[in-house]
Amino acid sequence: MTPPMTADTAKTDFAFTLNATDGMARNGRIDTWRGEINTPAFMPVGTVGTVKGMYPEQVRDTGADILLGNTYHLMLRPGAERVAKLGGLHDFMDWQRPILTDSGGFQVMSLAQLRKLTERGVTFRSHIDGSKHELTPERSIEIQTLLDSDIIMQLDECIPLPSTRDEMTRAMQLSLRWAERSKAAFGNQPARALFGIVQGGDDSELRAQSAAGLTSIGFSGYSIGGLAVGEPQEVMFRVLADLTPALPEDKPRYLMGVGKPDDILGGIERGVDMFDCVHPTRAGRHGHAYTRMGVINLKNARHKDDPRPLDETSPNPNCRRFSRAYLHHLIRTEEMLGAMVLSQINLHYYQQLCIGARAAIAAGTFADYAAQTRADWAAGDLPTL
Repeated sequence: MTPPMTADTAKTDFAFTLNATDGMARNGRIDTWRGEINTPAFMPVGTVGTVKGMYPEQVRDTGADILLGNTYHLMLRPGAERVAKLGGLHDFMDWQRPILTDSGGFQVMSLAQLRKLTERGVTFRSHIDGSKHELTPERSIEIQTLLDSDIIMQLDECIPLPSTRDEMTRAMQLSLRWAERSKAAFGNQPARALFGIVQGGDDSELRAQSAAGLTSIGFSGYSIGGLAVGEPQEVMFRVLADLTPALPEDKPRYLMGVGKPDDILGGIERGVDMFDCVHPTRAGRHGHAYTRMGVINLKNARHKDDPRPLDETSPNPNCRRFSRAYLHHLIRTEEMLGAMVLSQINLHYYQQLCIGARAAIAAGTFADYAAQTRADWAAGDLPTL
């Protein structure tokens, strides 16, 4: 069993290398002592220590270099101290590659009951059993360290959009103060990374202020929070286009909680390096498959007598192995195999999207790659038999 990381056992410092750019799009590599992360990267979400419906080796086989773990859920069940006693999250879930953990702040704001926000932090009652908890910047860092995370997030306040400018300003400034406390609590851990989180809603001036404040504090990477929280896609893309040039070029940029393939492609076009979202596995559980032809709803009756595979040109064996009729049957009868297969297909497609983007950026052909990808989506699914 791999022991939790300490200064003595760490094998290499966290580092980011920018390999190539094409327009605003970036091809890079993050080095950690648990392995490299090629960027642009999509991180499957292992909310409670598992990517739903997938064995760890299956997740890795899709091309994933890193997973995301959820601090809020893991602190409630099974508890950070318990995970630490059992060897850390990597051993607990048998994923020996890098793990990024979020701070827990977003889930506190969106899921917890009877929240009370103060300068110190936030107190809340668990959505599971009503038990009372407190999450402060210092406690969030402590929990993520107990989980043995490789990339740790500062605690921030994420507010929905639309919000008033006064509310966006207040939350952004509080998040900056919490960033300073998070940095102090993190201390000197060169083999781990601490990312700051840019806030400011859909206001580019507030985003710039947040980015400047975080850069002056100094972080190993910079996350972009508070997007995909109710605003239209074009607003998110505008904020990203304005913001990413203000972030340090030599540090990774992570767009939190995003998204669908078109969101990811647009984020890459605007200089983002890392993404995460529950969408590909959630969509799989609801019968939706992501392919080069766009999203295919296998609940639709058009598939019930179709002997063709989902996509016979796909490098994914599961796309070629099962007929559309069989996948339709699995989804309609709510057999767990259907959710498992479609989750694997979706995660594989997300990784292929990023792998293709990395190659195109390195070759200087990213604009052509993006245009062809969108053209394939627009062409749509195979004709009905």
